[in-house]
Amino acid sequence: MSLLPPPTPSRKRLEKGEKTRSKSNGRKESNRILITVTVLGSAGPIRFFVREEELVSAVVGTVLKAYEREGRRPILGRNHYDFVLYHAFDGSHGLNSWEPIGSFGSRNFLLCKKQRLSGEEWQATPGSEMGKKGMGVWMAGLNRSLSLISS
Repeated sequence: MSLLPPPTPSRKRLEKGEKTRSKSNGRKESNRILITVTVLGSAGPIRFFVREEELVSAVVGTVLKAYEREGRRPILGRNHYDFVLYHAFDGSHGLNSWEPIGSFGSRNFLLCKKQRLSGEEWQATPGSEMGKKGMGVWMAGLNRSLSLISS
């Protein structure tokens, strides 16, 4: 008595050595890559698969949807134009939103929300710049708190 399930038509073809048809039906198959996006201020990274030719703006939209679907905090919003994607290890320049995500050669990214300066100007602050700006204010607040506690 055999414990194997009955062979299916595709299983029979594989056993006979026949070639299986590709799912693309003549279309060019695209490579999918696993990327990791860390959202500034969030607990952990978001990992998902994208096609290499997917635009950066579409990847930002996907990250925002996944972030919202998982119920993460802080609440970011849905407008992908309010965010900039950076390389995780070199956050000096934001990525162009009209370039494919696979063209950068990196699989780790950092998502930052643009900061409103004055009027209609927007400026994105990557982690390194934010650390430089916020460090003085943060340290001053910590020193003030410690001085109140010690006195």
